[in-house]
Amino acid sequence: MTLCVKTSQGTYDIRLERGALNRSGQYLHLRRKVLIVTDSGVPAVYAQTVASQCADPVVCTIPQGEQSKQIHTYTALLEKLVENRFSRTDCVVAVGGGVVGDLAGFAAATYMRGIDYYNIPTTVLSQVDSSIGGKTAIDFMGLKNLVGAFYPPKAVLIDPDTLSTLPARQVSNGLAEAVKMALTSDSELFTLFETADLSSPSVLDEIIHRALLIKKQVVEEDEHEAGLRKILNFGHTLAHAIECVNDMDTYYHGECVALGMVPMCAPAVRERLLPLLLRLGLPTEIAGDAEAVLDACRHDKKMAGDTITVVYVPQIGTYELKNISFMEYEKLIREVLGA
Repeated sequence: MTLCVKTSQGTYDIRLERGALNRSGQYLHLRRKVLIVTDSGVPAVYAQTVASQCADPVVCTIPQGEQSKQIHTYTALLEKLVENRFSRTDCVVAVGGGVVGDLAGFAAATYMRGIDYYNIPTTVLSQVDSSIGGKTAIDFMGLKNLVGAFYPPKAVLIDPDTLSTLPARQVSNGLAEAVKMALTSDSELFTLFETADLSSPSVLDEIIHRALLIKKQVVEEDEHEAGLRKILNFGHTLAHAIECVNDMDTYYHGECVALGMVPMCAPAVRERLLPLLLRLGLPTEIAGDAEAVLDACRHDKKMAGDTITVVYVPQIGTYELKNISFMEYEKLIREVLGA
């Protein structure tokens, strides 16, 4: 199936299809010079499959992890483009998760003021979330996504078959973002999570499809984060704080989002959310230094004085933007998560 996303710079298609990686040459314009960016955690055969369908491929494999989303890796990609004499008519293809997509997209956005860029996400998290929306960035001076650009891809190719090599924890990590979207925007998707066989490929395809539909609607209405797109930050205030004080092996991003959603739901919603998180193998209590986490929350960019703007879910499939005092926010976290 294909979704068409409208942006201020034109449109691009998201193709969701099992086996699409093997047909990337049919769906993407690869009969030119192509820089394929991947990382060491992605099976090498994925990048090789794309390279075999390019006229003139250059494969660049970066180290796995957020530590690669830095200016030195970005510079290395630019050097690779220059050394191989890439022109404005050539392109960049990201094959991997969110780090690869952010980094490759930003390199494409800035090289020669912008060259074509395609995204082939290979994790659940990137397939349901980061591959759509046109946000590219690198981290700088310890601050996440500080330097970046809104630069939509020419196309996104999602092949759920690439998820077969992921550990179960990584699958759950990505599904947390789909649960987030279900809570704010799609009660039927939430019910699907509760009742369906989540190991079924057809169920996973349906989850990815419905999550993409939600994010497509949001980013089309609010491309540059002026309003509606704030709902995509549901659960992220606490999530970013947990990430700030823990290393990436202690908590994955989706696990942090799972924790961040719990106190921002009405009690009746929480009664359904907690069993689902347990079903997915996601955490429901903060481990480690909770006081450090709460202190990090105080530095969230959504703070204004002693007030913080949060996304709150009163009923599944609906949301509210609320301004509450930080004292009230802290009380909710302590009561609900045992912090």
